[in-house]
Amino acid sequence: MNVQTAEPNSFAPPMLRRLEDTGLPMVMMRDILLKTTFRKNVERVSEIAAAICLPMPLTQALIDTLREMGLMQAMGTMHATSSSEMGYQLTDAGKARALDALSQSEYYGAMPVPLEAYKDQTKRQSVKNVRITREALNASMGHLILPPDLINQLGPAVSSGRSVLMYGPPGNGKSSIAEGIRAALGDTIYVPHAISYAGQVITLFDPIVHTPVAQPQAETNSLRRQSARFDTRYILCKRPTVMTGGELTLSMLDLNYNKTSRTYQASLQLKSTGGVFIVDDLGRQEEAPQALINRWIVPMEAQYDILALQSGEKFEVPFDTLVVFSTNFHPNDLFDGAALRRIFFKVKIDGPTQAEFLKIFAMVAKKKNVPLDEPSLLHLLKKKYPTVDNLYANYHAPFLLDQIIAICEFEGIPPQMRPDLLDRAWENLFVKQEMIAH
Repeated sequence: MNVQTAEPNSFAPPMLRRLEDTGLPMVMMRDILLKTTFRKNVERVSEIAAAICLPMPLTQALIDTLREMGLMQAMGTMHATSSSEMGYQLTDAGKARALDALSQSEYYGAMPVPLEAYKDQTKRQSVKNVRITREALNASMGHLILPPDLINQLGPAVSSGRSVLMYGPPGNGKSSIAEGIRAALGDTIYVPHAISYAGQVITLFDPIVHTPVAQPQAETNSLRRQSARFDTRYILCKRPTVMTGGELTLSMLDLNYNKTSRTYQASLQLKSTGGVFIVDDLGRQEEAPQALINRWIVPMEAQYDILALQSGEKFEVPFDTLVVFSTNFHPNDLFDGAALRRIFFKVKIDGPTQAEFLKIFAMVAKKKNVPLDEPSLLHLLKKKYPTVDNLYANYHAPFLLDQIIAICEFEGIPPQMRPDLLDRAWENLFVKQEMIAH
């Protein structure tokens, strides 16, 4: 897992000082601790505290309560690897209660954060509070050759935290621009391992979506290390990015309930809270684009989403997400007027001009160590591109140069640019329209 280092933000969730501060009922905390101890076979207070993501003093208080209930017991001697920690284990009654709790839900591990507390934390670290400067956006797009006025269009869109639709011909960097938008956000937020609502636990942290950020830790004393300056049920992460493409279905936007383990996993847009949700290649999904946008109309305007439990009970969750749609189709071919009105910014990403294409070609050739050759470039511009109405695309340069490198490797010659090599590469860039006999 990729872990970066950063200072914690000022909007950190307040650290827990009492068990009551968790906002969780004692029965839920009891069952999660019992299930975690049973499943992970942890014995020491420090191990249990790390597993359930509570400070050591609170974990000890919880263990003491369970001992009074006859569900846990001290092992009688200090742990063999530590002179300062007593070992604990489940009693027979504790094991029976753990098994009963596991039959209701297999969830164990980090104590969840109540939904209302999570809503408050989401407001403190809202993506709509991020103000992106022109310099930050330019820096995140520095590896791209973009039209001069594109940053002027993207800047207000990203800073507003409103939805963005990027459209235009394929192969011109819409996906890369969407990634650059995410990179421009730059800062970090606190993501809970899980949230709870109506006695149900919903897993939210996803290592595929969330990148943890390590915090400097000067203390070497293990007890001090456990005393974090924020609620340890959260993980400090980079602002998340969820990117989906043709695989996106409406079911992915609802809670995922596993009937075998009887556990819930957060929806894609809930995982993207505080960050960016990128819908790439819109129009290639099985679901109609109009159906997808209809699913988002209320969340984008009201800034909350409605999810449902297996019981049918519905509840509100934050929708604090910058939604970026990217498509190769014209917007009028995908949506009706009402849907287009609700997408706040529409930005056309067109192909490069000839001058921009040459700049891209030179940059990519340098990166791939292929020497430029002026007669070959003139051959490309004067002989090849007129056959496709001089329509340039950003992906052409890397495609043609990779083809040339492959040809040179096959022929056993150093990487070089020649008109005949470009002709061979061009044959794979476009497929000739012809009838195929069956």
